[in-house]
Amino acid sequence: MFGFSPSKEQKMVKDSFSEIVRDFVAQNAHDMDESGEIPADFIQKTWELGACVASVPGEFGGDGMAASPVLNALILEELAAGDMAFAVAAMLPSVFIGPILEDGTPEQKKKYLPACCGEKFAPVSLAMTEPFMDFDAAAPKTTAVRKGGSYVLNGQKCFAAKAKASKVIMVSAMLDGKPQLFLVDAKNSGMAVGEREKTLGLYALDTYPVTLTGCEIPAEDRLGGDAGCNHERVLSKTRTAMAAMAAGMCRASFDFVRKYAKERVQFGEPIAYRQSVAFMIAQMAYETDAIRLLAWKAASALEAGKNGTRESYLAKLYAAETGMLVCDFGVQVMGGHGYIRDYPVERYYRNIRGVAMIEGLATV
Repeated sequence: MFGFSPSKEQKMVKDSFSEIVRDFVAQNAHDMDESGEIPADFIQKTWELGACVASVPGEFGGDGMAASPVLNALILEELAAGDMAFAVAAMLPSVFIGPILEDGTPEQKKKYLPACCGEKFAPVSLAMTEPFMDFDAAAPKTTAVRKGGSYVLNGQKCFAAKAKASKVIMVSAMLDGKPQLFLVDAKNSGMAVGEREKTLGLYALDTYPVTLTGCEIPAEDRLGGDAGCNHERVLSKTRTAMAAMAAGMCRASFDFVRKYAKERVQFGEPIAYRQSVAFMIAQMAYETDAIRLLAWKAASALEAGKNGTRESYLAKLYAAETGMLVCDFGVQVMGGHGYIRDYPVERYYRNIRGVAMIEGLATV
């Protein structure tokens, strides 16, 4: 059963990330959004805290700690409160490492984990989302067919973060009616990474389309080998991560407009005294808490060893729909100022749309 307060150890880790957000991310989020680039040293500072590799066994260069989806949710909320684009970029290696830790063969762990545990940020990517209205992450249209000692992949992907700089990309595909993950070398001639995508939000995060055309990979590069992987659990982790990041953005929007409403004076009094404004701010508060608690519940299920399918789906669905409402209220409370790019609430509003889109429509 999950608790309502972080443990002492969890709070220490969370506070470490809060410091980076306060000292580097939050005050530079606007510039990152405008320039479309995250400074490499910001990512490196987060990398050096070791959260992405903490659960990797010492023999592969990690710290050998027990994996904690709950702690990951706490970290992601803190990072997303500064900027969701930064949160995705900074924690991307952990999404790559997790499935290998849980389902990878000994050979795959030996091949990929040490490369992800160096002193520098690990250039890896995931290609799971597809550019189709009816895309279902649990049943991708990308296919994998066994061909002797190889697998041949065909399909289209989108929103593959950092794919251009990555040395290996983890790709989802249907194999014999079952979703599986495959590790594709970036130099594979059957895989093409397109030009950077132009998106509604998350301007600072570089994402790319990936096309697989007769992409042949060795059979040993199927995650888990012949036994395969628990794709359902991987999806639950990404959905939980999305909900946690939504909580961070909603919290940031709430914190900003609450202060603004108390200081903005109209008709001789702060606008926070106006009932219509106060009601919106109050709803922002309780909906943010609801999103957070659903994310924690999903993370708790995962930490208990469950697949967490129901919990993570509901967390993401609620975060995607209600998060939009919360961030929209943030824009409304500020009136015309909320629509100006000099203030962060419009960025939260654009970025939170990505919660539903990056890993597939929440309603599918």
